[in-house]
Amino acid sequence: MGWREMTRETWINVAALAVLLGVPLWALMADEPFIITLATRAAIFALAGVGLNLALGTGGLVSLGHAAFFGIGGYAMGILASHAQSYAPIMEAPFLIEGTKSMPVIWLVAMVTSALAALAIGALSLRTSGVYFIMITLAFGQMIYYFAISWPAYGGEDGLSIYVRNEFPGLNTLVPMQFFGLCFAILCLALLLMNAIHKSAFGLALSAARQNETRVLSVGLKPYHLRLVAFVISGAVTGLAGALFADLNRFVSPTMLSWQMSGEIIIFIIIGGVGRLFGPVIGAMIFILLEHTLGGLSEFWHVYLGALLLGIVLFAKGGVIGALAGREKAHD
Repeated sequence: MGWREMTRETWINVAALAVLLGVPLWALMADEPFIITLATRAAIFALAGVGLNLALGTGGLVSLGHAAFFGIGGYAMGILASHAQSYAPIMEAPFLIEGTKSMPVIWLVAMVTSALAALAIGALSLRTSGVYFIMITLAFGQMIYYFAISWPAYGGEDGLSIYVRNEFPGLNTLVPMQFFGLCFAILCLALLLMNAIHKSAFGLALSAARQNETRVLSVGLKPYHLRLVAFVISGAVTGLAGALFADLNRFVSPTMLSWQMSGEIIIFIIIGGVGRLFGPVIGAMIFILLEHTLGGLSEFWHVYLGALLLGIVLFAKGGVIGALAGREKAHD
């Protein structure tokens, strides 16, 4: 596609990536590592939103339990890294499992663990719909949250501190710009993956199941299976974001599993635009900007966030991207 054929939404998407990359580059030259950390938070939150957007935007599944996968990814990183720093094995019988500081291994464990949790939760909750689905996902999320609080081996309510930064081949992840670059690259790969899914036969069938379940059944497809696969992929991506977030903070706690975190991830999507490929990216950037600028002015900055959400719901149902791009299609 040539630049003359690019739609308004595509230009908005390119601009969002340029801003997300440009701000930390400016901060690097200005020697402002804190700004780079804020950009890294935005990239990680955007990744979590990209994961949920597959279930929420394409599949129409409003999950209030997605923080469970975010937190599971975080705890996967925390447990593996804590055992690596203490040189104590996680398990000795029936076979030896040791900790690790290798980011690729941690990411794989985080994604597999989150995907398995999403498979178990989705297999049960997807047998319902509407408000029942919302409440069941919330219930599962809270169950895992309270389990983490009562898990003293890994900090319980106080959380688990990690005193090492995990390693990635060829990079010094202690350098803020290099860790941001890693998170930014993963976000771009996730966006490419979601774009491919949206345009695939699976993505079209998933979207059709959201719009008209009867028609999907009439062509021999089972909406339950479509939604379950989407829910598992969504959980795996959100779990990866959780592992990165825990690595950024070198700390993991039950707050990562709370329903408030699920609400924040949904907020990213609503601000940017539900079902829009780059909606979570723009939503996360705006959220971090408001948190940084207004949070310093008042501890009640969430009031302003609520006013923004209210305005979007009432006057810009397609989110910021919808308001700027007009009535162009959501994915191009």
